[in-house]
Amino acid sequence: MSTLAWTPELVLDQPELDHTHEEFVELLNRYGATLDRGEDALPDFKALLAHTEEHFAMEERWMAATGFEPENCHSSQHAMVLNVMREVVRYAEDLGDREPLTIVRTELSQWFPGHAEMMDAALVYTMTERGFDPKTC
Repeated sequence: MSTLAWTPELVLDQPELDHTHEEFVELLNRYGATLDRGEDALPDFKALLAHTEEHFAMEERWMAATGFEPENCHSSQHAMVLNVMREVVRYAEDLGDREPLTIVRTELSQWFPGHAEMMDAALVYTMTERGFDPKTC
């Protein structure tokens, strides 16, 4: 059972972002599969976190280059998600509490499609309208 399916609705027709999003879904599913097997999912979750940090940093660079306001709801969502993910790692490593690893799986799988379809789609639209080539950033 996958945690989140890669569907046509997630495709934004922006190759770099679509590839990054597909990787996110793959890593989320790998971490979910590890949970399903009853194994320690922290290493897979940390790989997902590292990917997500790079993913969001890329989008933040694009937002800055295309003139998004520095304080916008897209950036705020990124900060909130990263904060939660980092707290999950802290709970697991410092407190020995693995329960948040299970909880955040559902939260991420519910959050991501809406974020991609609304926030990221708006970013892609802005990039296209402004003739921005993400390979330059």
